[in-house]
Amino acid sequence: MTQHPAEHVLWALACAHLGDAQAARDALSVLDVSALDLDARVDLAVVHLLLGDTDTAQALLTAALTEAPAHSLLLARLAACHVQRRELDTARQLYGQSLALQPRILVFEHLLHLYLQSAELAHAERTLAEAQAFWAHERVHWPEPQAAWHTRQLQGLRLDLWLANEGFAAADAWLDEQQVALAEDDYCALLTGYAQRLAERGRHAQAEDALRRALRHYPAQQGLLQQLAQLATVQGRTPQAMALLRRALRLASQGQAPTLALRLKLVNIATPSHCALAREVAQQAIEEAQALQPSKELDPAQIAHWLAQAQVALAGVEAQEQQYAEAETRYREVLAAHPQLLIALQGLGQLYMQLGRINDAIALFEQVKALDPVRGHSALINARRFPDDDTTLQRLEALARVPSLEGSVQPGLLLQLAAAWEKRKDYAKAFALADEANSASRALLGYDPAAHRQACARIRHAFSRSLYEHRPGIGNDSTLPVFVLGMPRSGTTLVEQILAGHSQVHGAGELGLIPGVIAGLERWERHVGSGRHYPDCVDDLSAKVVAGITDNMLKELQEYAPEARHVVDKLPHNFESIGLIKLLFPRARIISVRRDPRDIAISNYFTDYAAKHGGMGFAYDLTWIGEQLADHNLLMHHWNQLFPGEILEVRYEDILADPEREARRMLDYVGVAWEPQVLNFSELQRPVKTASIWQVRQPLYKSSLARWSRYETHLAPLLRGTNAPIQWQPIADMVTLPVPGLLETGVARYREERLDEAEYHFKQLLHHLPEHAAATFMVGLVYVRKGHVAEGIALMRKAHEQCPWHGQWRDDLARAYTLSGEPEKAAQLRHKATPAAHTAAAHHEQEIDGDFAW
Repeated sequence: MTQHPAEHVLWALACAHLGDAQAARDALSVLDVSALDLDARVDLAVVHLLLGDTDTAQALLTAALTEAPAHSLLLARLAACHVQRRELDTARQLYGQSLALQPRILVFEHLLHLYLQSAELAHAERTLAEAQAFWAHERVHWPEPQAAWHTRQLQGLRLDLWLANEGFAAADAWLDEQQVALAEDDYCALLTGYAQRLAERGRHAQAEDALRRALRHYPAQQGLLQQLAQLATVQGRTPQAMALLRRALRLASQGQAPTLALRLKLVNIATPSHCALAREVAQQAIEEAQALQPSKELDPAQIAHWLAQAQVALAGVEAQEQQYAEAETRYREVLAAHPQLLIALQGLGQLYMQLGRINDAIALFEQVKALDPVRGHSALINARRFPDDDTTLQRLEALARVPSLEGSVQPGLLLQLAAAWEKRKDYAKAFALADEANSASRALLGYDPAAHRQACARIRHAFSRSLYEHRPGIGNDSTLPVFVLGMPRSGTTLVEQILAGHSQVHGAGELGLIPGVIAGLERWERHVGSGRHYPDCVDDLSAKVVAGITDNMLKELQEYAPEARHVVDKLPHNFESIGLIKLLFPRARIISVRRDPRDIAISNYFTDYAAKHGGMGFAYDLTWIGEQLADHNLLMHHWNQLFPGEILEVRYEDILADPEREARRMLDYVGVAWEPQVLNFSELQRPVKTASIWQVRQPLYKSSLARWSRYETHLAPLLRGTNAPIQWQPIADMVTLPVPGLLETGVARYREERLDEAEYHFKQLLHHLPEHAAATFMVGLVYVRKGHVAEGIALMRKAHEQCPWHGQWRDDLARAYTLSGEPEKAAQLRHKATPAAHTAAAHHEQEIDGDFAW
């Protein structure tokens, strides 16, 4: 039977959606376009869009538009063509016309993305409200999987809009409601999406805080643990990532759930530095894959694919252990059965790079590129050695200038090329590439050096001598934590390696403990509506609250190395938080690493931080680096004045000049006996001494000294930033509370029915912070309990308007209205509330209690 032309279009559309481009093109090759009706031509345009042929798609739709200018689907698809061409104003207009003719949920979603992308937040808010109203009625007409997908899209867009407006409190409150309204898996999927959005905005500590809060409700949720591990990995905190994945594995094993995917992730993370563990887990993964049986959910091809991945994981471990022949044999066996398995092609290519078989490696990477251009280019660019010929470098540079989602250039590749030209001693070319890369990245950053300088001034003001004098005895006496800190690229890794070589010291890498505490404090201040932020709020930390925080921190540190006497956190930017560290752990050992600031500057400027982490925004501009160096110096001067003799300062150059002398100084300061093996730095490195690992280890050698001199003619912006006067706005708005814990104490007295004492504490807090919502509400509650109902209601209403997400406050205010003979107001208030909101607020309060030991 001859197929109707429209059926060819539908078949091509199905193939294109499934990713079978060749089958889609085959279907189009026999198509008579002139025989198609209007709707079929609109569908045909979508096929061309999916195949990447925007010109043909747009031509078809533009021609059809003359026949049907009010065809809503045609308008939407024409808008998609303009999106591909980055003609976003036209696309937004066309999507709006399409919705006016016939609302479609997918069109709403596309339009919302465009409004968010262009920061038209008022338009986005209105469009989201329209989309939600439409979807409330439309959802019932959709099959459940698709309906659930679109619901998740709208939820994600809701979060995107809050984040764009920095509406973190609203987002937190809404997520609390969803926690009780949604099934566990649905909520956790929503929460991981939120954490992903926070991380993409450089708010990694906040993302981790959100995930950890969710884990308190669902401690067995592997998805939360895995995302926490991913966040730790991208921030270089490998030990923490491994600990999280091992916890997820234990939970999965206890619940008899599949563990193969988790094992493969753990092998990938552990291989570079923990080969024994990686081998054990890889062999377990192979055994698990071999035991799989075909089922409705798992066909033989999928089982074979899982087994192949497990074999590749073990091959990677073998290569790391320098068992090159065994690794090559295993890779080749996998590729014989799965010739297009990307991870096998890439793994064997990396092995060949280690063995110096460059041409063989490049040939494999070219195969990767043919299957996955992004991964292939990344493998070629990040090969363990750069090609020495001009032709290859020029080809890579041309590739770096191909526009992509990153922008007009690919900064990461430009920085890799800068390193290649530096290796060839063409320092002018190297600096030009690094400068171009950083210029492109700066366009994506929201870093504000003046704001950073003001924040540092605020830190110095908050952590004053009087803070500690008025809080004698506060803090945990544990000496378990050791903090190695300093400017990034100052040598903190070298110092950690020396310490971690000791039998009683564990090097945990760059931990998020202190940023996590700060994120928790910020969240608490939002919760109580104090209007304060860190560091202002540290004066409200009572001994009981500090005890709760430090107990949690010590438990986490002990998980890394239960037998260790000391655990090292080498997060460099903890230099900004020494005051908080000393408040929490007065006896903690702190080692401040110094290095020639010019070498620090050049090393940062040539490092690809992927523009992800807000704290590293300074590294993309030499003037900013200079200002950050000056801010660092002033902060360290402040801390040394505040804690004289308690911070050990070491110089990177001194370690290189006399490593034993400096190692003895550091071990004596930490409080452990001398062990000569701490000088064997290389034994803590990866066992395979390949070219790229050698490059990573270059800062351990004297060749890294005075690197700045190669670029001396370019350092004028650095010197300007470093030597300019350090100026900031006077801190005139920071309130200092006379004693910590006034709210905590007042709540305790209220619960004990000691209303006069409770009122005194709340009013004392309000004397210093008149807009403190929680204190205002509690005074109102006390007034109501004392019979001053009208006055109490006025205060409770004021506080509730400040923090409308508090379900318990809403309930209490409704009861007060009932008590005052105003049942209609109580009913109106309850009508605005939802049961989910009430329960969520209760959960939130319990969670805060757990965090801060109330």
